[in-house]
Parts: sequence; C-alpha cells; structure tokens
Amino acid sequence: MRARVIMLMVAALVAAGCAAGPPPAASPPARPSGGSTGAGVDGCGRGPGLEAGRHVLSHGGLRRRFLLALPEGDGPHPVILDLHGLGSGAVQQRAYSRLAEQGTRRGYVVATPQAADGRMGWTLPRTGGPDDTAFLAALLDHLRRTLCVDARRQFAAGMSYGAAMAVSLVCVMDGRLSAVAAVAGLNIVRPCQDAPPTTIVAFHGTGDQVVPYEGGHPLRSAPGDLRALGRLVTLEPVERAAAAWAARLGCTGRATARATARPAANVRLQRWRTCPGRATLALYTVEGGGHTWPGSADVPRLGPVTRDLDATAVILNAFDRAPSR
Repeated sequence: MRARVIMLMVAALVAAGCAAGPPPAASPPARPSGGSTGAGVDGCGRGPGLEAGRHVLSHGGLRRRFLLALPEGDGPHPVILDLHGLGSGAVQQRAYSRLAEQGTRRGYVVATPQAADGRMGWTLPRTGGPDDTAFLAALLDHLRRTLCVDARRQFAAGMSYGAAMAVSLVCVMDGRLSAVAAVAGLNIVRPCQDAPPTTIVAFHGTGDQVVPYEGGHPLRSAPGDLRALGRLVTLEPVERAAAAWAARLGCTGRATARATARPAANVRLQRWRTCPGRATLALYTVEGGGHTWPGSADVPRLGPVTRDLDATAVILNAFDRAPSR
C-alpha cells in the first residue's frame, strides 16, 4: 500500500510539476446557482438543512463522500473545504487539521471531502481522473442550497497533495475563493498566469523529506526504487514558489528583511501585503520541521512537528481577515 501511494504521488507530480511552464487553467465551473453572489441566498430561511456528520453527494456518475461540521447560530456562515493528503482520507484530515473543531467555534461550516473511491488522492487540474475541481464546486453549491452560508466567503485548506489541490482552486474556480491555505505542498503545482486576488497562507518545514523545502526531487527518505522514481520529478524551492505566486497575484512589494518576522524561535514569516484586492500572501517556514501540520499530532514517519506555531489558528485568523468576494 505504501509503495502504491508513493508511486501515485510520483506519477501525479510528474504530470503537475514538470511542465515547461505554468499549466493552463481549466475552464471554470459555473457560479453558484441563483444568479447572485450575495450572502446565503439559497439555504437561508428554509428550515432544517443538512445535519453534521457523514454525507454522500452524487456527482459525475460517482457517489462522493464528505464529512460536515456545523457551527451554532442561524448564519449566514462562511465555508471551508478541508482537503486531505495523498494516501490519507477525510477522517484522518479532520482529526489532523482540527479545522472542523476550531473552525466551527468561529462560525465556519467545515466540509472535509474524500477523494473518489479507489483513488489515493485528488485529481489536480489537467491531470487524469475524476474531475475533482467540478466536484468541489458542486459541493460548495450543494452547501449553499441546503445551509445558510455566505457565498462571498468560501475557503479551501489542505495538507500536502491537498495543499496542491487547494492552491490549484485559486484559478480554476475563477476567483470564487476568498483565501486558501497550503500546508507542506505550496510548491507541488505552479501558479497560473492570471491569478485572481486571493489571500494565500502557506506553511513548510525545512526538514521535509517528502516535499523538500529547497526543491529538487521528492521522496528522499523512501526506499531505493521509490527514491529513484522521485528523481523523475523536480520541484521548485518553496520560497521561489511563494515569490512566483506573489508575482502572479500582482503583489508589488516583495518579502525583504523588513517584511520578515519570527513568530517563534524556529519559525520565519515572509509576508507580502501590497497585493490587489486587499489580498495577502504569507509563508511560514518551520526550521527543522517535517512533512507535518504545525501544532498538530505527532506522525513520526513524517518528521518533527513544531509546538511553537498553531497552523490551524493562523489559517483561521487569515480567513477571518480575508476580504469577501
């Protein structure tokens, strides 16, 4: 199973990370139904909607699963998509990210979807497999029809390959998302040419052996044959990926020493504030950190986890401040 997971990651990284230039954006899915971008038009005032728990949504001929966590109050509520990594799943991601637990306390609806049955991870735009971009857009539409949500405040966060999917949605959802968060995966995909103003917050450990911070070949701690497969892929350094996103977003400043801070002794923060649409871009670098979610549970095979930074709280703070659509 481990070999299958890693081989799938290599194949996907070859497709998504080795193109000569940024991949062209997929055709954007339809905007939410109802013809309005106003807050909570469809599901507000219609009585009980979805309940918290496990759900199934039929899409593209497949039965797609997701977990749903709901806040208290009538709404309209902002919405977060919480995307798992390769070889993981919705249950693990919900426990690992803690967005469902902490996000609902702040008034967010949190949906944690599962990759299609039989698939180890998400289908990135312009790669083969189920159209996960369309599925995630349909999930947001479904939540809007059945709950009282704020269609102007929709977000995505992810871990590793889920982080790659989250940042991919910036463009292929045609500016629908207000902000995205990428943990240990910002450099898996390249930014698109015409990125709409979107807040991005990213985290990455310098000791990551799965998706290396300095770029180059992934899967460095894998056994010999799988490590050899990893040599088929060359990733950009994380800081270069962040700078590329800043350029695509139209941020006029760059993160210099004056824009770099230390939220903790082992954490560096680079921030771009002068971006169109009041968006911001932030990269938290965890010195010595592994392929891990800062502040979450230990997963020894993935490397060290810092306790000096809570990525979940930082993400929610960024989402709280992000401009509405």
